[in-house]
Parts: sequence; structure tokens; C-alpha cells
Amino acid sequence: MDNIKEDKKHLPWRDASFKALIPFIVFIIFYFGFSLWTRDFSKVPMTVAFIISSAVALILNHKEKLNKKVEIFAIGMGNRDIMIMCLIFVLAGAFAATAKYVGGVDAAVNIAQHFIPAKFMVLGLFIISSLISLSIGTSCGTIAAIVPIAVSISQNFGINPAFVLGATVGGAMFGDNMSLISDTKIAASRTQNVEIRDEMMFNLKIITIPAILCILLYLLPVFSSAGSVSDLSVLTIENYIKVIPYILLLIFGIAGVNVMFLLFMGIVLNTVIGLIYGNFDIYGAFSCIGDGTASMASTIIVALLAGGLLQIVRYNGGIAFILKETGRWIKSKRSCEIGICFLVGIIDLFTANNTVAIITSGSIARELSEKHGVNPIRTASLLDTMSCAVQGIIPYGAQILIATSLAVSISATSFTVMKGLFYPLLMFLGIILSIITIKHEN
Repeated sequence: MDNIKEDKKHLPWRDASFKALIPFIVFIIFYFGFSLWTRDFSKVPMTVAFIISSAVALILNHKEKLNKKVEIFAIGMGNRDIMIMCLIFVLAGAFAATAKYVGGVDAAVNIAQHFIPAKFMVLGLFIISSLISLSIGTSCGTIAAIVPIAVSISQNFGINPAFVLGATVGGAMFGDNMSLISDTKIAASRTQNVEIRDEMMFNLKIITIPAILCILLYLLPVFSSAGSVSDLSVLTIENYIKVIPYILLLIFGIAGVNVMFLLFMGIVLNTVIGLIYGNFDIYGAFSCIGDGTASMASTIIVALLAGGLLQIVRYNGGIAFILKETGRWIKSKRSCEIGICFLVGIIDLFTANNTVAIITSGSIARELSEKHGVNPIRTASLLDTMSCAVQGIIPYGAQILIATSLAVSISATSFTVMKGLFYPLLMFLGIILSIITIKHEN
């Protein structure tokens, strides 16, 4: 059998078929079924759920040889977006591990204890996560950097883990949605052929009210510290030096530096700081970096399997079926906008990757917008915002998986994070209000 070209344009996509969606149905029944039954999303490892659904995908379509289907699956695993995501996971894990080992996390917590009142600590995490994510353009990298701090704050201040983790993930999703260098914003703008800054201004119209409501929500007494912070350790120059990697992450992120380069330089800087202060020798640093990358193994495996599953489902006509059925009931501008939101949302729900969801749905969304006269800038904004809202709440999404993998010391699960995750839910409110109140003009 001739090797299949890796360019998806050369793959002979099949006609729309509901049967191709069976692997997704199996995934939902298996993962959600067991998780909801036990009320614990950690009972069923995500890797197991994806392996089973992937096996079902490979069994379908008996007319194709297994070798060909496996090759198509492998092409999906090697998708550029998936590979970049996995590389970010690797670097994020190493950055988080080195920062924690040299005491950067403790230093940040110590500084926070001195300058942020306990009753504003959860709000502070939301704002800090928003700023970092806005600067570096990735929610995953932000969560990897901030969650260890959030965990320490939860332990030291006696704050419910759900609140600190939810505020961290929510803030990261805010920045991911608004950052000029975010993959989702770039993908949404390019698929609709509009300027990134124009799309960002439309995003502001959608998320301003949700952001304000979230800030007000985190000011409520229920989010205040239950612990005492009277015995504060003395701040030293060492505390400030050890948070330099976090500060540089923000500064150079604003300057538009590549997130992978930022994380790599952060690892190097953490290593240098650790060697200077004797936190480890060079071999200890290597071990710390290795442990950090290894800690993200399960997350990387999930990303790879999700990419392969999406590719084989698309090949069998599953994505085409979703696109075809969505277009049946679209008759006006508003129904077109609802259809676009549903389209990107359902694909993100199935793929757990908001960038992939935007790229997958972008072309059909553009066609629908042109047909019904929806402003392409608004279409890009809806694609971006809806995908981030869905991505922020799915328990098997990369954001929540990273948060839980870095918060094992407080026994955090996906359900724990979701209980304190308010901003993505408020984003849905913003989208609904936007569709209801928008004045459509050509």
C-alpha cells in the first residue's frame, strides 16, 4: 500500500456519515457515564477512554485495510497543532517543576501574602492568570505556571481548592481569548480573513460584562481566606530574585515573544537561580527538568490520541455530518450566529482542542456568514469566544487536565476545578446577550 500523504488535502474524505461519530458516542458513554456515576472524573483515566474510543474508530469502515486506517490515525497524531501543544506541555511541565524546586512558588506566595489582602487572594489569582495568559497567548502555559502558586495559597490561607483552581483556569481562559498572540485568535482571524485587532475589539463587546461579573463575584466574602496570615516571613532579595522568571514571562509575553521560547528561557533561568542558591547541583537540575516533563506524560498521550481520533473520524465523514446537519436549520443572521456557536462548540466538545475546533469549523462558518450576511469580524469573534468557553469547562480539556495534574498535593480532580470555575460559564452568558442584542448590519 502506498503511503498516505500527510497533507490532509490529499486524503480522500468520505461523504457525511453519522456512523463515523460512533467513537465519540462511545467516548461520551464510557467516560462521562462512569465519571457521573461515581461523581469522580478521576476514576476513569482519560487515556483509557481515548484508547477505547480510538479502537472503535479503527474497527469501523471494514472496507478499508487496518494498516491504512492506522496510518491515517497516525497522521492525526502528528498534526502540527497537536505537536506544538505537546511541546508546550513538555516545556510547561519542566518550567513548573524547576520553579517550584528552586522556591519560586514559595517566594511568589510569600510576596502575595505581604501585598494582597487575604480577602482578595482568589480575585488576585484570577487577575494574575488573566495578565499572564494575555501576555503569552496560551492558557496551558499560564495554568502550568500559576497552579503551583494557587495550590500553596490554598494550603497556606485555608481557601477552598476549587476557588483558587477555578480562578486560575478562568483567568487563563480570559487571556487566551483576548491575547493578540493566542493560537485561537490567530486561527479565528485567519479563517475569516480579518485583522486580529479588529476581532479582539469584537471580543471585548462579548466578554466585558462576564469579566466584570466574575470580578464582583470573587469579591464576595465566601471567597475570603479562612486562615491566619499574621505570622509572615520576612521578605528578602532572594524572594524577588526567585520570582523573576514569572515577571519576565509577563514582560516578554507582552512584547510578543514566542511562548515556547519563553518557557525554555524560564527553565534556564530557574536552573541558574537554583544553582546559585544551592537548591540543586547540575545533575539535580537535570533530574528536576526530567521529572517535570515526565509529569505531563498522560496529558501528552491524551493530546496525541485525540488528534488521531479526530483524523479518523473526519476521514470517515463524521465532521462532514456535523457540518451538514448544522446548516439545515440556519435561515437568518441570528440563527447563523447560533449555528456557528453550536458548530465550533460541538467540535470542541468532541476534540477537546479549541484551536482544532476553530480550524475545523472555520471554512464552513465563513461560507454560512457570507450566505446570511454576518460580519466576518463578528464570525471570527464568535468562533474564538465560544471555543474558549467550551474549552474552559470540559473536564477532559488540556486546561483542566494540567491544573489537576499539578494539584495532586491537594487531591484535586476535574470536578474540583469545575466547582469553582465561573468565568467560562459567564462567557456563555456574554455570547447569548451578544446574539440577542446585536444590531445586524451588512
